[in-house]
Amino acid sequence: METKAGCLSSFFQRSKPYIAMISLQFGYAGMNVITKVSLNGGMSHYVLVVYRHAFATLAIAPFALVLERKIRPKMTFMMFMQIFILGLLGPVIDQNFYYAGLKLTSPTFSCAMSNMLPAMTFVMAVLCRMEKVHIKKLRCQAKVIGTIVTVVGAMLMTLYKGHVINLVWSNNVHTNTSNVPQANETTDKDWFKGSMLLIGATFAWASFFILQAITMRKYTAPLSLTTLVCFMGALQSIAVTLVMEHKPSAWVIGFDMNLLAAAYAGIVSSSLAYYVQGLVMEKRGPVFVTAFSPLMMIIVAIMGSFILAEKIYLGGVLGAVLIVAGLYSVLWGKYKEYQEKENEGAILEPVKGIIEKNQMMLENGEVNDIEMQTSAVAIGVPMPMLAKEAPKA
Repeated sequence: METKAGCLSSFFQRSKPYIAMISLQFGYAGMNVITKVSLNGGMSHYVLVVYRHAFATLAIAPFALVLERKIRPKMTFMMFMQIFILGLLGPVIDQNFYYAGLKLTSPTFSCAMSNMLPAMTFVMAVLCRMEKVHIKKLRCQAKVIGTIVTVVGAMLMTLYKGHVINLVWSNNVHTNTSNVPQANETTDKDWFKGSMLLIGATFAWASFFILQAITMRKYTAPLSLTTLVCFMGALQSIAVTLVMEHKPSAWVIGFDMNLLAAAYAGIVSSSLAYYVQGLVMEKRGPVFVTAFSPLMMIIVAIMGSFILAEKIYLGGVLGAVLIVAGLYSVLWGKYKEYQEKENEGAILEPVKGIIEKNQMMLENGEVNDIEMQTSAVAIGVPMPMLAKEAPKA
């Protein structure tokens, strides 16, 4: 029984990073659908970003103040600049660009374009020497091939539609929404402009992951770091909104979908997501964290067919299959890499202990010899009597 309990505990410990990242993808998927409804209702995405990070700061700041009051590192100018840039990359550039692209396209298309995130992060991690590529090793080949397959799947979803796949629930939803005017669907969507905005957002998001991994090496208080990034992002977003949004009425928010979108995005997709991603990133790296992002598109496609009556096409299904295959390949390579590091640590630890023990014995031996020599001189015993070899008969 103890062996089974130990195996279950070990399995749970190994599975925690995977469970955390899959759960976050469901959270991101819900944010995409709710935000799309809010943006279609006329809410300004600049104002949404401000309220989102105001909610995020208020949600996580109390935990940071209480739980990390003794371990919070001192703030230096270089650390402040890194946090300032993190706030600019994530809350300001990424989210404003992403919301603008989402408004011009659709949740499924936006998620499909975001699937370039693992490839961008992998390339940037290699350039920053955070990931090592030994192309002769099978695990590295799996990561490279998986990244390429993921991008191909995302592009297939974007560029090829094919036949519409009629699902049981989508037929009822489409019937109920057939009377809704679809003029906005054809006139308001500038797909090329939306695609460029989404690519810019993905690049900023990948840069955010790399810089967050670098910052967490020195700023070892993840809750405090998340609070500061959200707070800095809120301040910067206010400045951007004051420049870009001139209508005072745009700031008005009531107890409606706009409030739900801001609260949900702030608490789940900003404060909670930044914190969980940081914890997983410390152990597995930024490439592991971003490798799960393609799952969000599949979840959004299913939720979109339920809620927004979006049609599912054959190209989307084929692309989803490739994305899952590429994701599995990348995760397999990362798992093998993690196993190698664990094995190296398990081998090096006993060797290190033996070396330290020998050094201690050597130091103690030298001290004893010195003490013996000192006492011998003090009592007038000749030095040859201290020889370690036994006298010959």
